[in-house]
Formats: sequence, structure tokens, C-alpha cells
Amino acid sequence: MSLAARRARICGLMLAGCAALGSGAVIAAPTRADLERSLALRESWQYLTRDVSWPAHWTPDGTAFSYRKTVEGGFAFETVEAVSQKRSAAFDQQRLAASLTEALGHTVAPLRLPFAEFDYAGDRQTIQFWLDEEGWRCKLTDYTCQKQEDPRRPRGFGVVRDLSVPADNHPRLSPDGKWEALVQDDNLVVRAAGTSEVVRLSSDGSSGNFYDPETIAWSPDSRHLIAYRVRPGFARHVLRVEAAPKDKAQPDLQTQLYPKPGDAIDQEQPVLFDIAEKRQTVVDPALFPNAYELSGVRWRADGKSAEFDYVRRGFGQARIIAVDAASGAAHAAVTEDAKTFVYADRRFSHDVKGLGAEIVWASERDGWNHLYLIDGRTGKVKNRITTGQWVVRDVVKVDDEKRQVWFAASGMTAGEDPYFRHYYRIDFDGRNLIPLTPERADHTVSFSPDMQFYVDTYSRVDLPNVSVLHRTSDGAPIMEVAKGDISRLAAAGFHAPEVFTAKGRDGKTDIWGLVVRPRDYDPAKKYPVIENIYAGPHDSFVPKSFWPFGYHSGGDKVIGMQALADLGFIVVQIDGMGTANRSKAFQDVAWKNLQDSGFPDRILWHKALAAKDPAYDIGRVGIYGASAGGQSTLNALLFHGDFYKAGVAMAGCYDNRMDKISWNEQWLGWPVDKSYADASGVDNAARLQGKLFMIVGEQDSNVDPASTMQVADALIKADKDFDLLVVPGGEHSVGRSTGPIDYVTRRLSEFFIRSLQ
Repeated sequence: MSLAARRARICGLMLAGCAALGSGAVIAAPTRADLERSLALRESWQYLTRDVSWPAHWTPDGTAFSYRKTVEGGFAFETVEAVSQKRSAAFDQQRLAASLTEALGHTVAPLRLPFAEFDYAGDRQTIQFWLDEEGWRCKLTDYTCQKQEDPRRPRGFGVVRDLSVPADNHPRLSPDGKWEALVQDDNLVVRAAGTSEVVRLSSDGSSGNFYDPETIAWSPDSRHLIAYRVRPGFARHVLRVEAAPKDKAQPDLQTQLYPKPGDAIDQEQPVLFDIAEKRQTVVDPALFPNAYELSGVRWRADGKSAEFDYVRRGFGQARIIAVDAASGAAHAAVTEDAKTFVYADRRFSHDVKGLGAEIVWASERDGWNHLYLIDGRTGKVKNRITTGQWVVRDVVKVDDEKRQVWFAASGMTAGEDPYFRHYYRIDFDGRNLIPLTPERADHTVSFSPDMQFYVDTYSRVDLPNVSVLHRTSDGAPIMEVAKGDISRLAAAGFHAPEVFTAKGRDGKTDIWGLVVRPRDYDPAKKYPVIENIYAGPHDSFVPKSFWPFGYHSGGDKVIGMQALADLGFIVVQIDGMGTANRSKAFQDVAWKNLQDSGFPDRILWHKALAAKDPAYDIGRVGIYGASAGGQSTLNALLFHGDFYKAGVAMAGCYDNRMDKISWNEQWLGWPVDKSYADASGVDNAARLQGKLFMIVGEQDSNVDPASTMQVADALIKADKDFDLLVVPGGEHSVGRSTGPIDYVTRRLSEFFIRSLQ
């Protein structure tokens, strides 16, 4: 038997394959022990750091802040008094763990509390935090914990009300305490506070065109109110069979309100009421036709007018609509038009002094996200506040009296990673730009409520977190709050990922990524490559801060990439064109073009790294991702199968017509057109090249799991081979623990070993 035949025979019998590398150099096939050791890396390494801190959260009175940091065995929450700099435990973690153990029904360790950040609720005696997308509140007086129930009627992705659930129709008290407003028989009524006799304000409400009590908004002078009359949209429900319920033998049928692209959505009509005269005025909808979103009404401070946000369906226009309280006349206080899309989730506006005369507004009209001062009466730009080839990432504070804006931005510092966030202060007229965070790193700043202090927490992938308390007036440092120590982690073998840049498809734009190599990396050998992809247009995803053990905006954790690399791969992550936090043109690549996923940039990046590193085997490149990353993984094998040889696609939205309405209409527009089909893994299934492994959670409530099965059906019809794993009861995360090794992660690792080694 020849050497090649013997090697093939051995590879076929082992967990892993083997690879002939260059002139006979071979990476030994990982054993089961190698696999278990690699996949246990997170647990063995996560608690080796000390004093790695999370962003600070201030007490409501602004006298102190609290934060989490790493300690022996886990995490501790600490409180620091801003003036005295005295430190103390934020709360009794043992008592809180005992309460959460009882509330959650499983053991919670005091140093492993299941949240990283919390806020104070009203005072220093109650904390609130998020756990598995649910709000929780715990009293520090008796350490009782309760899940926070939202009394409002649920909405499918914010656009279709669940009419099977009653609306929260408690009487809304007027600011002067004299009136209560509520809905009876689908119409708006008021009554004197504390009485039962009602005065009907409307008569045009019906079950098919009803007044929503949750939209009632009183003017500050109690003379007027506005409420939305609602024509319901199409209540599409996704049905899922739960094959193996935990509490019984027979399957269950689960249902979820789940609007999809193109569906009819709730139509909301603002209606103004004069309480004294019992006069109703339907606000003319000419300025907000075909609304995808109308925000809740905000009354101006003087009660003379109100405003609400409008996004046109298809996301080509956003406005603030102002309504005169006396006449009901509407005008556009500010309008944002786009040839592609207005990124709805990144909108920012601030009504200066709450009077509507001036509005601070974020806009990408010049190709970069910047701040403008708008004349709220005419909608015209009074002046630019920020300008340059960089982006405003977040507005922290607008000081109306000092006419200053505090904001975060990235890309302003030449020669630096353009994704690093820094913080600045600037005047309304665009003068006196003051940098607050000079360190060459990614920053998160927490300001005290009175803006006297701020805590700056900064890091890089190769720099553990540092937190410093500063005085806001001059930016001077007051105390070092925490400085991460990773000496034990480094001694255990941790190496920070390598940052690598290469030019994108235009030959001039830098594309940024990370490289994770095996701990026993040998430059004389050849390593197959695996790309961890998430290319959703809504953000950027390559980690910029230190903590390697947690998720970063949907991207996989660095420790997971290291675990995979230790099995004999080079693992990379890249932000290609079509993602956010760069220029408008950079993100616009994704518009009606989700199949692109930045692949032209990614492939050039791979080739540039291979030219630099001979160990980088450009002929054996795999890819994996979840959700939008799952869709991109499939598209890599459909549209770039000559480059990518194997892919693991998890919980993918493979056909955007099957996915949630909100995310997909934002990037592919409305009405549903050819761009949806162009990006479809179903319509393009026959193009598949390479080896595909799809994984889906049976009970995925984020992406309809039928999307995976429709791809499987199309692949079968096209006579294409593929692997499929359906996780019974699995959610969008698709993982299921089976002891020391996560089952899905093991299957993913073994797939790549077989396919690429």
C-alpha cells in the first residue's frame, strides 16, 4: 500500500483527517483528548485574569459608581465613591446568588453571577439587569429578586400588535392631576380623576381601526393629548413543532407572531384632542405616508407643539414631524433622505431646550455620520457641528445651556485602527473640539449624571482593560480604578490575536481583521485556514477590546477561535465592506446585495496574508458563522466555492423573505424585489461547491428554522450532498451542553478536521 493510501486509510478511521503538507510535513491528527482539552479552554483560562474591569455604572445621585472586575475564581462587583475614592463591595454577592438560585431554579455561584453590568433603579437599594433577554430587579434590602413583566401589549418585531393580548389600558393621568384618559369600545374617553363618568372624545374607533391606550400622550399643560388610531396589519404566525418537550412524551406545537418582509403592518394615525373644547383633529398624514415606524409622541416643554419620529417603509426617508397643538397642522422639523437607506437604528436627535426651535441631528448626508444643528421651524441646516472623514458613533450628552455636545467617534486619529472609539466634547457651532481619551485603544466612557466625573475604560485585543476616574472640567485623572493583570493567563499560553490589514476591492481601503494561530504554531508547516464570519450590515464585528472570552456584537469569542486553532488551523475574523462604522459608501455595499458579505475584500485579505505567511494554506480555506453569519457561510460556498472549501452554517437566515421583517427590509428595502431572490440560498442552492454542514435549533425564535429546511429541500432537489444537524429544543444559539464538551462545538470541530485536514 502506498504512503498516500495508508495515510488516507488512517485518516478515514480517526476522528480527524490528516494532511500532506508541502514537502511531506504533516500535522498530526488531533485525538479525542486533544479535542476535549481544546474545547475546555474557555473554562480553564477564563478565571486566570485579575482586575480586568467592565464599564462603570453610576448611582442615580452621581456620588459613586459600580463595576465588575475579575478576581480569584470569578467576578466581583465593586463600588467606588467618586470624591473620597473609598471602595466597597457593591452588594452581598452570596445573598444575591442564593436569591437568584431560588428564582431561576438552578445553582448560581456568588462569583459567577449571570450578568456583567447592572444599573440602579431609582436609588442605591435596588439594582436591575438583563438576563437571557429578560429584565430582572433585585432589592438590596432583603435580596428578593423578580423578573420584570412588561404590561404592554407585545408587538411582532415592533410593527404588528399581538391582538390576542389585551393592551395596557390603565387610566393615564393628566399632568395637572384633573383628568384620566383611557380607551372604551375602541374609542378614546376622558373622565375627571377618581370618577367613573366618561366623556367620549372620539367616535371613529372600531375593532378594525382602534385607539391604542398605550400611545396616549398628554401635553404638559394638560390642555391636549395625542393618541394613535391603529389599523391592524397581518398577524403572521410561525409554527414550530417541539418534538421532545422536557415535561411530557408527546410533541408540542409552538406559535410565534412573526411578521416577514412584505407583510402588511400596523398603520398608525396620530389624532390630536383639545380637552376643553372636546375637539378632535386627525393629523394630516401627507408628511408621513406609508410609515414603517412612528415613534411615541413627545410634547415640547411649552405644550404648544408635539413631535414624533417617522421612518418611511423601505427606509429611504426619516423625519421628525412636529404638530401644532392649537391647529393640528404638521410640518417636517427635519428630513433625512437617502438614495439607499437611512440606518434607522443609528438615528439621533435632540430637541434643544425641548422647544423645537433647534434640533441636534445625526446625518450621513455627506457620506459620514456627523452631527448638524437644524432649524426646527424650517428643517434647514443652521450649521454643521462635526465634520471630517470619520464617524460619530454615539452621543452621550447634549448640554443646552453651555451649547456643547459630548460624543464618541472613531476614525479621527490618523494611523490608528479606524474602529477604535474615542470621546470628545464640541460646541454647537463646531468649534473647540476637545479630546478626552488620548490612549491608543478602544474606549468606553461612563459620565456621572451631573457630568462632573467620568470613568474611562479602555483596552485593545493585546492590552487588558484599564479603568481611570477623571474630572470632567479639565479631563485630569483622579484615580486608577482598575488595571487588568493577565500574567497568569499569559503563563498558561495565551497569545493576543495578530491584527492584520490588507487593501479591499477598491485597492485603497484598508480591511481590518484578526489572526489566531495554534499555540504550537510551526512556521515550517502548512495550516488550513478557517474564517469566522459575521457580516451583518448593522455593525462591525472584529473584536477591538481585550476580553477574549465573551461575545462581541455577534462575533464569536476569541477563545473559541483559539480552541479551534489549537486543533491545527489558523483562524481569522475580518470586517469586509458592507458592514458599519466606516463611511456610508463602505456600508452601502450591502444595500440590496446581502449575498456580497464583503467576500471580494475577504478573499483579497486572505491572499495578502498568505503572501506574507507561507504557513497559511490558501488552498484549504473553511468558513463558519451563525445567524447572518450562517447565511454568509452558505453564500461563500454558493458564490465563491472556488475559494472556500468547507463551511458550517448555523441558524442562518438563508432566504431573507423567510426572516424577520425589521432586519431584512432595512437592508433589502420594500417592496420585496429581485434582490431578495439574488441573495437566497434556496434559489441558488444548485450552485453549491465544497462541503456544507448546516446546524439549526428546532425552536429558533429569532430566525424561522424552516429557512434551513427549505435550503435542505433545494439541495436535495439539486442532488447536492450536505450534512444537517437539528438540535431538538435548541434556540437561536443552537448549542446544547453534554458535559465537558458542547455537542455542537464538537461536531463543528470534527467537521473541519475531516474536511480540511
